[in-house]
Parts: sequence; C-alpha cells; structure tokens
Amino acid sequence: MSLLAELTAGAVEDAEARCARRSLAEVERAARERPDALDATRFLARSSAIRVIAEVKRASPSRGDLAAIPDPAHQAALYEQGGASAISVLTEQRRFKGSLDDLTNVKDRVGVPVLRKDFIATPYQVAEARAAGADMVLLIVAALESPRLAELFALITEMGMTPLVEAHSADEVAAAADLGAPLIGVNARDLTDFSLDRDLFARLAPGIPEGTIRIAESAVAVPDDVVHYRRDGADAVLIGEALVTGEPVRALESFIQATEGI
Repeated sequence: MSLLAELTAGAVEDAEARCARRSLAEVERAARERPDALDATRFLARSSAIRVIAEVKRASPSRGDLAAIPDPAHQAALYEQGGASAISVLTEQRRFKGSLDDLTNVKDRVGVPVLRKDFIATPYQVAEARAAGADMVLLIVAALESPRLAELFALITEMGMTPLVEAHSADEVAAAADLGAPLIGVNARDLTDFSLDRDLFARLAPGIPEGTIRIAESAVAVPDDVVHYRRDGADAVLIGEALVTGEPVRALESFIQATEGI
C-alpha cells in the first residue's frame, strides 16, 4: 500500500469512528447552522504579489515533528498579520497531529478563508469540514476514483465551500480541469514516496485552464522559492514548514514582498 493510500485509509477509518459518535444527519445539521462560507476565489485571485495560503502544521510523515503549536488560532492570527490570504489547517490526526478542533479554533480567530487539509474520501468528511467552519476543502486526485472525486467536488460546492483540487501529473490536472475546479494546486511533493520536485509546477501549469487560480504547493523554504513559482505562473503558494519552524510574520512578509510586481 502506498503512503497516500495508507493515509487516506486511516483518515476514513477515523472519520467512521467519529460518525459512530455523531451521525451524518447531526453533522449536516450543524453544517447548515454555520454562517455562509467565505468565497476563497476572491481572496486568492491573482494580485500584484503572490497570495499565500499559510499552513498550521505540527508534523508530517516526511519530517516528523515540526512544531508543537499549542495554540493554532494564535498561529493563524500571526499568519493573517503577516499577509496570508488564507489559512490551511491540517486535520489528519495520525501522522500530522491535527484535529477538527484546530480548524474550528482557527476559523473563530481569523477573517480569511480556512482550508481543511486532510485525506478527504467520504461525504461525512465534507460535511464535518463545513460544520467545523471550513471555507475550502482539499481533494487529492490521486487518492480518489473519478466518480468519487466528482461526487465530493459537487458536494463541497453544494455546501457553499470551494474545492482545492490537488494534482501531481498532467492527467490529474486534466481531471481537475474537467471538473471545472476554481482552484488547482500542484504539489511538488510526491505523496507516494514524499520526494520533492520544485519544477513540477512549471511543467504542469500550462495545462491549467485560463481563469483558474493556480496554486503551487510544497518546496518553499526561502523567498527565492516563491519567486521561482511566481515566474512559472503561480497565483498563490501554500507554505507550511517554513512558517511553523521560523518567525511567521517576518517570513510571510519576505515571501510576499519578494514577488511584488512579478
């Protein structure tokens, strides 16, 4: 079993355990009681400098523990202060040490859209994302069969959230484009072996339809990495490790300022 398949299976198993305690009907009711989700496309549309989705991330399978982050809402507030256009919250609990409570706490603190970043494969996970306050939900093309990908994409949209569809190949970009995804992310990290390829975005970006917001994910450590992505056509970047292991406000400001006018 690949690492991606293992992570997805674990996330589904954990969601099933939560469903046994709180039914889908209950979660859907809580989701309907939430204020309308923010329109992420408005916050992430191309601007004079690159947009940043800043990630609350305690750990990863590739790097292990990164930062304790005892107060994810405070971390997110620092991101917003530094100029982040959206916040990504890792809610996977086994390898990334996240939770839906993290997402809810972040949503209650910031005024920018919040992304649920997890291994989403069931309608229950989509409903609980909205119930927790998510404005955006990640869908990984490589983790889903085409019918399930389309089903979850439609459900996310129906619930008023914005799908961020993540691709790792030209075929996956085409699948995301066929859905009409408003946000397409290219992840430089191969989720089968967690190797990095910073140039993957440049190779795949031409296949992303005009008018779609292009997001480069992973392989960002210094401002030059962000400049590299911007010159290859990125409207936004998703950054995690470089922000949780350093001084987030200063780092964000340097990343954004480096791309001003590019």
